[in-house]
Parts: sequence; structure tokens; C-alpha cells
Amino acid sequence: MDIKHKHTETKGIFYVEENGKRPAEMTYVMAGAQKMIIDHTGVDESLKGKSVGKQLVGAAVAFARENKIKILPLCPFAKAIFDKVPEYGDVLFDHPSPVNE
Repeated sequence: MDIKHKHTETKGIFYVEENGKRPAEMTYVMAGAQKMIIDHTGVDESLKGKSVGKQLVGAAVAFARENKIKILPLCPFAKAIFDKVPEYGDVLFDHPSPVNE
């Protein structure tokens, strides 16, 4: 599956394009230069069962590694992939723990 990517300074999208349509996409916003927030993943029924959603997350992970960015997966699907694939932990944004004084 050919995953395409468009990125601007503040947001971006990883997607699959077929016949001028986007049957699969994952959108994100940038929270500063070093943090990507994945906010939506959508895959059309015609692509269900082909691991396209997982491939979209994988493309985001590769992009994050290349650009030294951390990912905060707010999208439930993307979060589930991060939970299932421990190898993606190196790009997962760690929430700072509250300091107890």
C-alpha cells in the first residue's frame, strides 16, 4: 500500500489515494516543533482487514523518527496501535508526572 504524506508547519495527513479519493487517512496537528498529536484515523470499509490503519501509524512513526518528533496518539485507534506495538515506544510522548512536594 502506497502511503502518501502532506505536512505543513502546523498539521499534516498520511493517506492512501485511489482513483482521486482518499479511502484511508490519519490526520495530526503539531504542538510545537517536536510533538505530533494524532487526532483522527479513518479507513473505508473497502480496505478493512488489510492493516491499512496500522500502516498509516507506521508511516507516522517513521516520520517521527526521521525528524526527532514525539507522538501523542489522542485518536483511539492510533493509541491502540501504540499499545500493541512496543517497538513504537521510542517516539511515544511521555506525559510529565506531577511533582508531589
